[in-house]
Amino acid sequence: MMLCLNRCALAAMVWLVLVSTAGAETLAATIVNWGLLGSWAIDCSLPPDRDKGAVLTYEVRPDGRVMYRRNFGDARDENEVVAASTDADGLLNIMVFFPALHQTREFGLALQKDGSLRAIYNRGERSDYTIRDGTFVKTGAPTPAQHRCGNST
Repeated sequence: MMLCLNRCALAAMVWLVLVSTAGAETLAATIVNWGLLGSWAIDCSLPPDRDKGAVLTYEVRPDGRVMYRRNFGDARDENEVVAASTDADGLLNIMVFFPALHQTREFGLALQKDGSLRAIYNRGERSDYTIRDGTFVKTGAPTPAQHRCGNST
């Protein structure tokens, strides 16, 4: 378990160094400028639910750390965003450390013309994809659009 944590931390640090040398923008500024701050859900009128849609919240703490909170209704967690960058196509690539899972995951988000966002990929440290090319690997179904939900979580 300690080896996994060390590898996770090392991977995050290497990626952070590469991202920070590519641009002078801070992690928090990248998240803010891209427009990710706040809460997002498939349907903001429904309460958070594991099957019908979690509420996902991104926030910048006063100390500058960026946090990713997930509310599944019956369970919640909070995880730190350890790196973020945008690519030439406007895709936001973020890396989040999940202490309870003992892993770092990387995912890419695309902002749609209507202001919603979609997950384009989600992969673990060993490139184990749960989402690839905007579809769930397990089912082949496209990822749903997520909409900004105001301040509720």
